Amino acid sequence: MRRIENIEVAWIMSEIADLLELKGESIFKIRAYQKAAKVIANLGIELSALVAEKKLETVPGIGKAIAGKIEELFQTGKIKYYENLKAEIPPGLLEIITIPGVGAKMAQQLYQKLGVMSLDELEAAARGRKIRELPGMGSKTELNILRGIEMLRSGVGRTTLGIADALAESFTGFLRSLPGVEAAGVAGSTRRMKESIGDVDIVVGAQEPEKVIEFFVKHPQIKRVLAQGDTKASVVTLMGVQIDLVVVAPEQYWSALHHFTGSKEHNVRLRELAHKKGLKINEYGVFARENDTSLPVSGEADIYAHLGLPYIPPELREDLGEIEAAENGNLPDLIELADIKGDLHIHSDWSDGVNTIEQIIGKAQELGYEYVAITDHSKSLGIARGLSVERLSEQGEYIRELNEKLDGLEILSGIETDILANGDLDYPDEVLVQRDVVIASLHSGFRQDRAKITGRVISAMKNKHVDIIAHPTGRLIGRRDPYAIDLDEVFEAAVKYGTVLEINSSPDRLDLSDRYVRRAVEMGIKICINTDAHDTIRMDEMKYGIATARRGWLEKKHVINAMDKDRLLRFLKKRR
Repeated sequence: MRRIENIEVAWIMSEIADLLELKGESIFKIRAYQKAAKVIANLGIELSALVAEKKLETVPGIGKAIAGKIEELFQTGKIKYYENLKAEIPPGLLEIITIPGVGAKMAQQLYQKLGVMSLDELEAAARGRKIRELPGMGSKTELNILRGIEMLRSGVGRTTLGIADALAESFTGFLRSLPGVEAAGVAGSTRRMKESIGDVDIVVGAQEPEKVIEFFVKHPQIKRVLAQGDTKASVVTLMGVQIDLVVVAPEQYWSALHHFTGSKEHNVRLRELAHKKGLKINEYGVFARENDTSLPVSGEADIYAHLGLPYIPPELREDLGEIEAAENGNLPDLIELADIKGDLHIHSDWSDGVNTIEQIIGKAQELGYEYVAITDHSKSLGIARGLSVERLSEQGEYIRELNEKLDGLEILSGIETDILANGDLDYPDEVLVQRDVVIASLHSGFRQDRAKITGRVISAMKNKHVDIIAHPTGRLIGRRDPYAIDLDEVFEAAVKYGTVLEINSSPDRLDLSDRYVRRAVEMGIKICINTDAHDTIRMDEMKYGIATARRGWLEKKHVINAMDKDRLLRFLKKRR
C-alpha cells in the first residue's frame, strides 16, 4: 500500500468538516474535524508510527471516532465515512464554499432553490440576477459572489504558506535521504515566505541528478508528472500543489538556491550591479566577465560579498528598497523566532480551545517562553463558548493559583473581547481592568460599510484597557477578503492611543500583512506577534508570524512580546 503522509490526512479531515457543514451537521462535530486537521498538519511525528503503536488517541484533538477513521485509512487506503459523504454532497459545493462570503448555509440554499452545483452555475445565476430573488439576499450579494468567483479564479493553483511550507519540508527531507544527495533546500516564494504560494520550488545538489529525478517522480504523494528531464522535473501532488525540482552539481548548489529563490526583480537588480563590477551572476555561480573565471561561492553570503553587499535575507528579496538599504548599510536587524519571549493570544478549553491551561503551560515551557497569555473568547461569542463575567473571574483566580506554583513562567490572565456592532466592548471597564492583557477584535458585522467598521475599531482603541487589536483586517487568505476598514485611520489611532496591532501568525490569516507591517513600523506603532492558537500544536505557527514580520522589515525593538517579562508588564501598566 502507498505511503500516507500526515498532510494528506489533515486535508481529508478538513474536507470532512466542510462536507459535514454542507450537510448541516452539529457545529461541535464539524469543529472536531477542523481541530483534528490543524493538529495533524502540525504534528511532529508520523501518524503511521502512532497508528502502529495504537497511540493516536494520545494526541490532543484526536478522539476515539476520528482515530478509528485514521486507522481505517492506513489499513485500507480509504475512509468509508468520507467516501459516503462525498457521494451525498455534489462535489461542486465544496468549491463554492471557498468563495469569500459564501458559507455552507448559503451554498445549501443556492443548491436547494436554484440547483447550483458548480462555480459556472453560480456565476450564471448571479449574472442572471436570480440570487437576489432568494430570501435574505439581494443585488449586493450577487455582486459579492461575482467578485468572490473572480478572486478565487485568479488564485487557481495557489495555496497558503502553511501548506506549502509543510509540503516543502516533507519533500526536502525525502530528497536529503536519497543516496548521493549532498544538499536540498526550498527556494522560490515559499523560501521568501510569501502569504500564498503558486508552486513549491526545490533545489538539490547531487552528483547524479538523473537518479534523484527518477526517485522524485515516483514519490507516492505525486499524482501527475508534468515534465521530466535529466536535471529538472515538475509534478502535481495529491493535494493539487505543483512542485518544481532542479538538481545541480554540489558546487553549484548555493548559486542555484539563490537564483531560484528570487524574486525575479531582486535578481535583475543584482545582475545589473554585477555588470557594473565586471561580473556576471546566474544559477551556476559568479564569474568575472572578461575571462569567465568562477569566483568561490560556499554560501549565499559569498554571492552578496562579491557584489560588495552584506547578506540580504530571503524575506527581503522583493526589490522594495533592500538593495539600496544594503548599499547604504541600512538593512534592518530583522526579528528572529528566538527573540520571542511569549505568546499573548491563546485560547484554552475554557472557551473553544482544545487544550487545558496546564497543557498550554507545558508547551510554553517547551518553547522557552517567559510568559503566555490565556485570552479566551468573550461572552458575546456564544458559538465559541465565550466566558461570562463569572467564568472569566473564576478563570482569573485559577490562573493566579497556577502562577503560585510556577517557576520561570508567568501566566497572564487575558481576554479577547468582542467589538460589538455599535463599537462597544462586551465587558465593562471594571471587568477589563482586572485582566493583565486585553485583546479586542471583530467577529461579526463584517458587511458594515467602511466608516462603521473603522469607527468600531477606533472606538475600541480609545478604551485605555484595550492593549491589542487582533487580526485587524479580518481576512482569511484565499477565502475571505479583508473587511472594509480604513487602515490609515486605524494606524493614526494606534499612534495617538498607543494601541498595539497584532500580526496573527495563523497561515490562514497573516494579518497584518507584510506591507501594512512595514507601514506600521515607519509610523512607530508597536506590534505583537501572536498565534491565536486554539491548540498547543498551533503555538508552533509563530514562525509564520515572524516570517511576515521580517517581510515587513520588523525589528525586535518594534515587538512587545520580544520584551522580557518584567519589561512587558511595565509596558502594559504604563500604556493604561
